[in-house]
Amino acid sequence: MGRVGAPHGVKGWVKVFADSSPALARHARWWIGADGNWEEVDVADTALHGATLVARLAGCEDRDAAAQLRGRDVALPREMLPATGPGEYYWTDLIGLEVANADGASLGTVTGLFSNSAHDVMRVSDGKRERLLPFVATVIRAVDLAGGRIDVEWGADW
Repeated sequence: MGRVGAPHGVKGWVKVFADSSPALARHARWWIGADGNWEEVDVADTALHGATLVARLAGCEDRDAAAQLRGRDVALPREMLPATGPGEYYWTDLIGLEVANADGASLGTVTGLFSNSAHDVMRVSDGKRERLLPFVATVIRAVDLAGGRIDVEWGADW
């Protein structure tokens, strides 16, 4: 859902960078983690500061404590997330899916996604090479979560 940035002020607040800051701000408990180690924490307060979400987490009382959280991921339990609609996907559901082009050639599997200022980008790796494919309608032809596959319009030699 997001990532903890730098401390905000001296009273334990942190900046949180998230694609959907207002949605994240509505939840009273977050999972904070790094390297697969997660801890559930109570959210004492949140506020939108310009385009950035700032938050004070329970037990985080000063700038030094806030600085210890920098770089950690912010997540919510799946059951707290809204259901996806047609053509909508949570990134976590796409990771590990096989990616194949219109010729049936496997390009590898999805290893991650990120967002740039224009659109989302899918990282696809076959173990030897990593490709970055735009996650846009002109490239993504079909997503079959049950079948574990994403069909794309993308050349094997691109």
